[in-house]
Amino acid sequence: MKTKVWLVDKNVDNLQSYPQITQSAELLKADQVVAFPTETVYGLGANAKSDEAVKKVFEAKGRPSDNPLIVHIATEEQLKDIVEEIPVQARKLIAEFWPGPLTLIMKRKPGQLSNLVTAGLDTVAVRMPDHQVALGLIQASNLPIAAPSANTSGKPSPTSAKHVVDDLMGRIAGIVDGGTTGVGVESTVLDCTEEVPVILRPGGVTVEQLEAVIGTVRQDAAFKHKDAAPKAPGMKYTHYAPKAPLFLVKGNQAFLQKLVDEKRGDGLKVGVITPTEHQREYKADYIVAPGSLADLHTVAAGLYDALRQFDVLDVDIIFSEMFPESGIGVAVMNRLEKAAGHQIIEEHA
Repeated sequence: MKTKVWLVDKNVDNLQSYPQITQSAELLKADQVVAFPTETVYGLGANAKSDEAVKKVFEAKGRPSDNPLIVHIATEEQLKDIVEEIPVQARKLIAEFWPGPLTLIMKRKPGQLSNLVTAGLDTVAVRMPDHQVALGLIQASNLPIAAPSANTSGKPSPTSAKHVVDDLMGRIAGIVDGGTTGVGVESTVLDCTEEVPVILRPGGVTVEQLEAVIGTVRQDAAFKHKDAAPKAPGMKYTHYAPKAPLFLVKGNQAFLQKLVDEKRGDGLKVGVITPTEHQREYKADYIVAPGSLADLHTVAAGLYDALRQFDVLDVDIIFSEMFPESGIGVAVMNRLEKAAGHQIIEEHA
């Protein structure tokens, strides 16, 4: 398959009538798959009403079809078309965080979406992305767009069009290049069908931000327990993983360096993930710093690119420092733990 690539400036006025946007929207209306930027990561978009289109998403990603997809919308009218009702707490969150990196799970309206989007569930995950290119494309297509991350299943999510090209060139109809994304990790997924809403996936909107608007929220067990039954997109299978085995290291820098030295002594090429504050403290084959401890948003923004760099560098093993689990750091550590397959090496006194 020939993949068309369009370069789009997100700052152009009236994006929905921009030629590159109208061309890619026509592909979506023809049940083709098009990758596009959002403020979190690049999405792999398809007509959420069409079984044929949604099947192509799963085929392109190599993703099991029992994993639900997030539906992206551009207007509240689109939301009313696909959900039975909008709970009071969801309305408050929409007013505060949409457009933005927050996905809300609500009861779906029967007959409006492909059953493949919801994996047969009676609920649907919906968000309104905070990115002018994404919103322009959705408006130009006049469709709800089902869109998981635009990467091969299991690999680190794409934060640039180059990442999408690396994974999916020749496997999808089009890629809309709108530059690098901002947040860098996927949206927070919140189940609004429970009396106390439940975070099923941490992301760009933090627990603290949610609770400031609606009070107490719970966190799903699947965060920390790899065998817990998942309910949200992107939580069922190993995700975000580089080619080389990744181990999280719970200990000081000297302990991590000792692990590096042992593996290099065995003739292995070793990579290290560390904050910018610590990158000069290590001696390894490759040291990658996604961001700063002083601002964990920079770590979130650079995390997936850091993981992908190690694939290019062809390392044999990767060790990563742990990052503080506060604010968006919860999402950073969630992604790192999944990328590592929950493999943690702990320093013992």
